[in-house]
Amino acid sequence: MIAPTIPADDQQRIDALRSYEILHTEKEEAYDQITELASHLTDTPISLISLVDKDEVWFKSSYGLDITSSTREVSFCGHAIGRKEQMMVLEDIRNHPDYHDHPYAHLKNNPIQFYAGVCLLDNEGHALGTLCVLDNKPNTISEKQIKALQVLAKQVVKLIELNKKNKELNLVQSELEEKNKDLRDFAGRVSHDMKMPLANMIVTTDILRSRYSGDLDEEAIKYLNYLKDSSFSLSEYISGMLTHYESDRIAAARDEEFDLNHLLEDIIELMNIDHQCEINFPETDYELSCNRSALEQILLNLIGNSLKYNDKETIIINIDCKLDEGLYHFTISDNGIGIPEDKLESIFDLFATVGNLDRQGRKGNGIGLSTVKKLVTKLGGTIGVDSELGKGTTFKFSIKGN
Repeated sequence: MIAPTIPADDQQRIDALRSYEILHTEKEEAYDQITELASHLTDTPISLISLVDKDEVWFKSSYGLDITSSTREVSFCGHAIGRKEQMMVLEDIRNHPDYHDHPYAHLKNNPIQFYAGVCLLDNEGHALGTLCVLDNKPNTISEKQIKALQVLAKQVVKLIELNKKNKELNLVQSELEEKNKDLRDFAGRVSHDMKMPLANMIVTTDILRSRYSGDLDEEAIKYLNYLKDSSFSLSEYISGMLTHYESDRIAAARDEEFDLNHLLEDIIELMNIDHQCEINFPETDYELSCNRSALEQILLNLIGNSLKYNDKETIIINIDCKLDEGLYHFTISDNGIGIPEDKLESIFDLFATVGNLDRQGRKGNGIGLSTVKKLVTKLGGTIGVDSELGKGTTFKFSIKGN
């Protein structure tokens, strides 16, 4: 028996094979289906997907033969990958001048008398192994059947490459999850460490203005007001970032059964509204079954925006809810200052702002609506917005219920 030809790029080929991390992995149905199909298409009892390592040939899938590996030196697949034509056909092995004394051809039980294999070529042209069919008696294979094997071999390579990409994506996902965890921890520490100093700054500006009001000129008072407003803005920014990075945890909270109007009453009470406001609740007081914490955060943001970005003497907010095919559909509309048409598409992007000042003369930070969309998406819903400058804004969103 002749020795298998070693490809000139064998080390690069082996490195490429090992980079796919497929050697000695569990059996998979997708590969087993291909070997079964290959056997049926060629009318042969045995089909294998082989991967040729340095000294071993390992079989990712075997149909019709209970085998997991072989030495490269005696494997027919080890011969096939060294051929320029990138395939090998042996119709009658015992009578072949080069392989008549092959040990597999003289096995006592189920000797191999026929072999046809096509190479598994990756994108760089490396022969990773073969898709081959075998028979215990001499046999033939047509050009059409060889073509079918070549098509199936390409599918095997696609599976191998897809497996590698999935592993890479899983690794990236794990790294991103770890970084997100670090960011959440960082946001939590920043929130805790900076909230108290900011609160102290706000209180201090009020004390200074009260105690030294007679000694401060108009410009000094203006600077104190700037300091207080900046402290409030930074505090809101920190709170917004913390909520944004906590949104995954909030969205993962358990579903609860609760009364919608009771939730809305709790939200309105939290807001401590100090100006003329008319808030109309839904006509039907639904008993909801969903993620209460996430819905509360969504409504807090949207109702809060309706209160802040409103220049009318009396603020009017209409809240509606409908249940349809397992989805809760919410509508929140107001008579506020509205959103410019060219800003509607980007309004849910993180840090995207309209540029409008709220009732306190402060500019938004572009975090709240991004958090809202993130939560709505996590809850299996969608959100949209319609608005007209000077007349008001309407947000419509849906979330899944139970």
